[in-house]
Amino acid sequence: MRDPTEEDPIADDPLPLLLIAGSRLAGQPGVAASELDPLVRRLTRLDPGVDSDGHAQRALTGLIPPLWEAGWQPADLVHAVRRRTSRRGARLVAATIRADATASGAADRAPADWVAQLAGVPTGAASVAEWWRAEQVPAADAWRDVLRVLGVVRTLPPLELLLPPPAAWSAGQRLEPGLAAGAVAGADPKLLGRIRALLAKAESTDFAEEAEAFTAKAQSLMARHAIDTAVLAQRAGAARTPVTARRLHLEDPHVDAKAAVVQAVGSANGVRVVLVPALGMATLVGLPDDLDAVELLVTSLLLQAGRAMTAAARGGGSRVRSTAYRRGFLYSFAQRIGERLAGERDQVTEEAAATYGAGLLPVLAARERAVDDAVSELFPRLSQRTGRTVDAAGWYAGRQAADDADLGTRQRPLTPG
Repeated sequence: MRDPTEEDPIADDPLPLLLIAGSRLAGQPGVAASELDPLVRRLTRLDPGVDSDGHAQRALTGLIPPLWEAGWQPADLVHAVRRRTSRRGARLVAATIRADATASGAADRAPADWVAQLAGVPTGAASVAEWWRAEQVPAADAWRDVLRVLGVVRTLPPLELLLPPPAAWSAGQRLEPGLAAGAVAGADPKLLGRIRALLAKAESTDFAEEAEAFTAKAQSLMARHAIDTAVLAQRAGAARTPVTARRLHLEDPHVDAKAAVVQAVGSANGVRVVLVPALGMATLVGLPDDLDAVELLVTSLLLQAGRAMTAAARGGGSRVRSTAYRRGFLYSFAQRIGERLAGERDQVTEEAAATYGAGLLPVLAARERAVDDAVSELFPRLSQRTGRTVDAAGWYAGRQAADDADLGTRQRPLTPG
């Protein structure tokens, strides 16, 4: 491979060509900081003020619009860069996203979900130079971050198009939050507020009995509301089922095992989950209410699993702190949670059948088909992933923690022992 620090091709316009060479090198798998250092030193000598001429800004802003057309959204891009670089790198790409949003008029033209993501972008800077001044790091560190972020952004693969990209935006035709193109409104903010409040109480109380009662009520609301919504839509002769999709971002470590928890919750609540493990993302496909409720419950359960693992590690020695143990714990937790949620769903369905009669099951089956059809359209080449070998002790501890989790009517402690 040609040495990117050779003088000849860079002599005419050194800094832009150094950025190109550096981004290509940084985009290769497993590249260490030391391999970027020769380029970083040259960039620092040429521009100790970090992008004083805007070369890096132009390089980054040129890469971002094609990603929007390829299915990426602002929160996705920040997540991917943070996962592959650092939080500081995520703030750098966020600054570029803000600049792109200003240039494209996103606040007036983008779907509401897109605008909401922009509001959550973690920086006040709107350029590489502003980002560097805000971070207050040495110029060499900043240039290394620039190369790494460029390397990530230029190598990201296409994603499924869940929202209209900028090329399809039209002023005055913005979609409401939570809706994909062609969907109709269906989310119930009051219900979601009740579920959120119940789970917040479950997570804040120190008493297991109270936590279980709050979470059991939240799960019951989720399941019954899904059934009532399906029946009412059928009786009203609704022309379209508002199936939509969104991405859930999973943080390291153990993304695959955490995704199993997402899958368990989604499966019990009519939501299909498609994992992109290399990016730490899961795409959720379902009805708006169901997607919101699944996200809330997943967040709560991962918090509970984390606390249970921490409790187990206090006196369990080095094994319970190992990667294998923790992965096994989470996979087992997910399996047992899935079993418990399926039981809750079946109980609620049986109670609803007594109210609605024999016509209920065909309505629910049609709802499932609508979600499955949406998954097939978004992911025509979807394949199933095989399981992984996990630590046996972690597996049994995770199963016990799932039995203790705040989802049912039994009164058990939240932590072992």
